[in-house]
Amino acid sequence: MAFLHNAWYVAAFSKEVTAGSPFSRTLLDRPVVLYRDEHGAVVALDDRCPHRFAPLSHGRVIDGALECPYHGLRFGATGNCVFNPHGDGKLPSAAAVRRYPTRERYGAVWIWPGKPELADRVPLRDFPFLDPDHYFTSEGYLLTQANYQLSADNLLDLSHFQYLHPNTLGSDAMARATLRHADDNDKVWVCRQTSAELLQPFVAQAFNVAPGKRADRGLDVRWEPPGLLTIIVRVRETDAPLEATRVGISAHWLTPETEASTHYFFAFGLPREMGEAGAALVQNSVEGLMAPFRDEDLPMLEAQQRAIGAREFWAMRPVMLSIDAGAIRARRIMERLIANESAAGDAGVSDVLQRVVVRADVEVGQ
Repeated sequence: MAFLHNAWYVAAFSKEVTAGSPFSRTLLDRPVVLYRDEHGAVVALDDRCPHRFAPLSHGRVIDGALECPYHGLRFGATGNCVFNPHGDGKLPSAAAVRRYPTRERYGAVWIWPGKPELADRVPLRDFPFLDPDHYFTSEGYLLTQANYQLSADNLLDLSHFQYLHPNTLGSDAMARATLRHADDNDKVWVCRQTSAELLQPFVAQAFNVAPGKRADRGLDVRWEPPGLLTIIVRVRETDAPLEATRVGISAHWLTPETEASTHYFFAFGLPREMGEAGAALVQNSVEGLMAPFRDEDLPMLEAQQRAIGAREFWAMRPVMLSIDAGAIRARRIMERLIANESAAGDAGVSDVLQRVVVRADVEVGQ
């Protein structure tokens, strides 16, 4: 399976990349090292010294450059060798490491694994509810031993809440929910609405639903390539006025590690106007969701991956249900974008980028 390279992916949360200490992570089958230069800006390089192929992530950051742990060559933010401690100190012209464009926003480090000259032409997706100046935020991370598209399938079909999360997130109302699908300019929406649902205690407490009261719950999922999702949850007690609705918004960023493993980053935000209650609630959201994601979703995704093995997904002839419409659309979009990128080369890149860049609205159903 190929990857879409001309796109922005989350490489790490900002807090993972600290000053003075290299951080390594495999992204799209490529070992990458991230570090901060003398100005605090994030630098991303191939994690391999061009001399004897030692991992640079085992080295040190000295004066804003990354020192190879094997023979002491140092590489600056451009990826070029800036210091050679051997012989006359001449810098070998071939001593350069691939540098990846990076951006830092929404508490995350974003990386562009494609053609560097195209990175400035594609803006980051918009996740305003993670702006730390206006929102309390918290985040979590899981490494899934499954293809990233399986994780996207999972998030685009929340009917599994009823069966995979019966005691944490789901209820027997999920499969009966009203379901709508839409796609526009390579953006996919899946909107699910339940009525008179008896929520699990964790969910009810988070949305201020009184014990034993039934509620109406809307779960709206937005997917954008290459694997960036927003989930908006709206809850109010059944028959309560619309203004009593409480809203929770979360980001779910899927970055392939390999063809059979995925970095799953997720983050929550609530307005700072909520004060201490908002700060506590956003942290509890991550802690409360980490357990079902880790203990229920991940084992299922990894079991699916073992069943698929190295075979192509469609070659296994999966049976499709109405609940799969959003996931199918997302898969088809990715297949088309990857095929276009592979076939077009430099001549067709502008067309690929036009397809990838989309406007990211937070609200749905407008």
